[in-house]
Amino acid sequence: MTHEEARGLFPVLERYAYLNAGTLGPLARPTLDAMDERARYDQEQGRGGRAWFESMLELRTRVRQKVASLISAAPESLALTSSTTDGCNIVVAGLGLRPGDEVVTTNSEHPGLLLPLAVSGATVRVADVANRPVAEAGNRIMSLVGPKTKLLALSHVLWTTGQVMPVQQLKRETGLPVLVDGAQSVGAIPVDVGEADYYTVSGQKWLCGPEPLGALYMRDPESLRVAFPSYWAQASIEPDGTFVPRDNAERFDTGWIATPMLAGWEAALDVRPDWSFERAAEITEHCRRTLAGSFEVAGEPGQGTLVSFAPPGDPAETTAQLYASGVVVRDLPGTGWVRASCGWWTNEDDIERLVVGIRA
Repeated sequence: MTHEEARGLFPVLERYAYLNAGTLGPLARPTLDAMDERARYDQEQGRGGRAWFESMLELRTRVRQKVASLISAAPESLALTSSTTDGCNIVVAGLGLRPGDEVVTTNSEHPGLLLPLAVSGATVRVADVANRPVAEAGNRIMSLVGPKTKLLALSHVLWTTGQVMPVQQLKRETGLPVLVDGAQSVGAIPVDVGEADYYTVSGQKWLCGPEPLGALYMRDPESLRVAFPSYWAQASIEPDGTFVPRDNAERFDTGWIATPMLAGWEAALDVRPDWSFERAAEITEHCRRTLAGSFEVAGEPGQGTLVSFAPPGDPAETTAQLYASGVVVRDLPGTGWVRASCGWWTNEDDIERLVVGIRA
């Protein structure tokens, strides 16, 4: 599949320079078709009967396998969720943090990670890594680790600047449990969960699935208690609610996921070309260089696929005006930046439309 053929799969690209996969990825025709086909099947089967029920379980199994393969994990180590926020809540609550414990994070984290940390009862220590050289990040984070530290919780790719954090290095150097927010990494850059203890996945961002979808990898499911049980948590249950947990990470599945959404996600995972990561990195650097010719660009090259820059006017107004001109980006409140997300479907014309739109 050529790049032009790949672009042709996404109807939105016929109308927009779509540069916002960091929020929601574009939906391909095979994804939309799979959702429609599954919805028709569900209607025809009445969403009942053994064959329908087994088809739902098989669909969950296939999606679990394909997402696990993408991050070099075993399927049994993956729970299906509805978001990365779900995954963060599962881990933080399951660890049973309490007053006196400490968690180390950064000052560039999304509320989907910060909010679970804030209500955990632990003291949250925040490393200043925002728009600083990536080479300094590890030391800044390590400087806050102490005898009370129970968890390192941070993004693999910062949602504000696209900087890549040294999550594997931090795990090796501290030996502490590491929770990784993978919202801006999985599907955007190559990911191997490696030694990370917990790694969250977003289905609707760089993996271009419908929403709400996600997954949670855990190296050792036995390391967490089931703090938010869904139906999938139990292999058997007593009248008083006492239950025997399911095996492996499936016990942490957060609940029912609509079958058309799962079918769409499976199709989206199958659409990805082999060259997706190389192309995304290439077009991201083109975007950085092009914007840097006229605007201040955050971060440094060679990182993730997000490019944040300071527009000449108000970021929110700039974003709205760009949308009106056919360019989809987002502003980052409180930063003064507009953020462009560069995917494997992005081309040079999209970047040119972005720059022309800003100047206009």
